[in-house]
Amino acid sequence: MKPIARPVYLDLLRIRLPLTGWVSILHRVSGALLFLAVPLGVWALSVSLSGEVAFRRMADWAAHPLSKLLLLLGVWAFTHHLFAGLRHLALDAHLGVGLKRAQQSSLAVMLAAGLMTLFAALRLFA
Repeated sequence: MKPIARPVYLDLLRIRLPLTGWVSILHRVSGALLFLAVPLGVWALSVSLSGEVAFRRMADWAAHPLSKLLLLLGVWAFTHHLFAGLRHLALDAHLGVGLKRAQQSSLAVMLAAGLMTLFAALRLFA
């Protein structure tokens, strides 16, 4: 019996994922980002509620451009996770499981999350 030829080296940068695969992977990434952001958010809330000086310090920190970029990343993570999660729930209910519908819903998730992040960026950096 001839052995099965298996790949010895798999170049992950050369693999071309379809849009549905990207939405699925980004759903996991956005969930991880949201999970990691919870302690930071709790800490910031705790500090801001500890007194007037601490509140002013947190307000100044939130006004910094780098903080705004982090907040914008959080907005993207939340909106992408929300829309991709709704898409996954629809797929679990056997809605849009065909290839064409799945591609359309993936595109809708990417566009919706991108537009919501763009709207947030316009508000944050205005």
